Amino acid sequence: MNRIENLSVIIPVGPEEDAWKTLLSDLCVLPEETEIIFASTTGRPGDLQSVLRETGFIRSVKWLNSPKGRAKQLNAGAKAAERSNLWFLHADSRVSPQAIASLKRSLEKNESAIHYFNLVFSDDGPAMTRINTAGAWIRSHVFGLPFGDQGFCVSRAIFRKLGGFDELASYGEDHLFIWKARQKGIPVVCTGEWLGTSARKYSIDGWSSTTVRHAILTARQAIPGFFRLLKERVIP
Repeated sequence: MNRIENLSVIIPVGPEEDAWKTLLSDLCVLPEETEIIFASTTGRPGDLQSVLRETGFIRSVKWLNSPKGRAKQLNAGAKAAERSNLWFLHADSRVSPQAIASLKRSLEKNESAIHYFNLVFSDDGPAMTRINTAGAWIRSHVFGLPFGDQGFCVSRAIFRKLGGFDELASYGEDHLFIWKARQKGIPVVCTGEWLGTSARKYSIDGWSSTTVRHAILTARQAIPGFFRLLKERVIP
């Protein structure tokens, strides 16, 4: 079984969230051996089987009940996974066939890395989110800090080595996960393709306030993380 077939896709789902239905149709092009795991804070939706029939989805699908909290949901999905590679997606992610092909190539090239995608915001938010798309590229490529909405994919062995996502963190569990990887010398590589994500939160909460809030929260974690990394590299 090659690496893209030996894959568990883990998707946290919040209350009354239905974007996963669209994502499911995107994932139909994955090999039949792929495992899809939804980690939800609510029960299994009544229309799950009808959605699977409508999309013609024939891959293994699990729907887990998980405690509330993205880190807890991601870890619950990883614990239930039966494949060797774990691909973490947000429910509102949009995945193209080109993105899946790029992940296959990236996994084959370096199976000991954390793989991520370039991020592009959908047109369901303000036009200013084009700036956020550029900012995400700079943050991930220049500063080496991709976020969880960029579709992390990692082997189960490395995920366990890193201790999973920090369930005690009040935010930024994805950010902290990447810092742990960098501190342990695990490569973080881009597949070279784009992954879509919704820009609705920028419409709901406002572009400027959302952007500034994210920047402040990122800095609060990035500055201590940078100095810890620097200390480990300078002091034997």
